[in-house]
Amino acid sequence: MKIYKSNSVEDTASAAGELAAELKPGDVIALVGDLGAGKTAFVKGIAKYFHSKNDVLSPTYTLVNEYGGDIPIYHFDVYRLANPALDECDWIDEYLFGNGITIIEWADNIKNILPEGTIRVEIKAYPEKGEDYREIKIC
Repeated sequence: MKIYKSNSVEDTASAAGELAAELKPGDVIALVGDLGAGKTAFVKGIAKYFHSKNDVLSPTYTLVNEYGGDIPIYHFDVYRLANPALDECDWIDEYLFGNGITIIEWADNIKNILPEGTIRVEIKAYPEKGEDYREIKIC
């Protein structure tokens, strides 16, 4: 487990870049954190590392955005899903076991279908330590 302390969006992106350096096609990242914690900022850091030219936006209403670059990135936001059955989510298999990196915001909503070996990233704000202070735990 590794813990990063972030005082800015740039710090969060930097932590994401360090993780990105270890990623390979087929990896799945489960992002967990409250609204506004910095999950999308973390995805931006990974996309930047892989030289994506796409704008990274949370796919809350589209469910998934795909970003090109050195390795394809599949960016999910499953906020609107709540513990679906495995057979209701067979559409996600092409991403989870594809040739890119899958990053899932609000991943606890589908934790029952995440593959073994998923990398968990927890982002938590601590307003008492500063408006922009976050701790990012990667395990």
